[in-house]
Amino acid sequence: SGNMQAQQREAAARGVVWLTVAASAPGEQGYVTADQANAIVAKYSAAPAAVILDPQSKIARAYGATVTPHLYIVDAKGMLVYKGGIDSIPSADPNDIPKATQYVRVALGELLAGKPVAQASNRPYGCTLKYARG
Repeated sequence: SGNMQAQQREAAARGVVWLTVAASAPGEQGYVTADQANAIVAKYSAAPAAVILDPQSKIARAYGATVTPHLYIVDAKGMLVYKGGIDSIPSADPNDIPKATQYVRVALGELLAGKPVAQASNRPYGCTLKYARG
């Protein structure tokens, strides 16, 4: 739908660093090499500042990620201020996007305005993350 890509660009224009973490283990659904990650970014016109490969799922475990995408906002002081889904409608239908509350967009707006994030946690939705064993 381009929703996440648009929000990545909006965030970057406001000085936010958007990182994508690829946390699936080798041999599992969602695992990518660096070249594959770069190809996916290009294919979908994504605009993260960087893609971090996490094949041992260390970052994913540290943040308690359960699905992809599971979105997190960390403020300039290193504090986690939001975790959850990108929006309020757990759907892949692009027609649902205009009807949904855009949780990440709203949370970033509040944070950048110096306000507390009103809805700091929401249910993420997507494909189940395939952690590395161990």
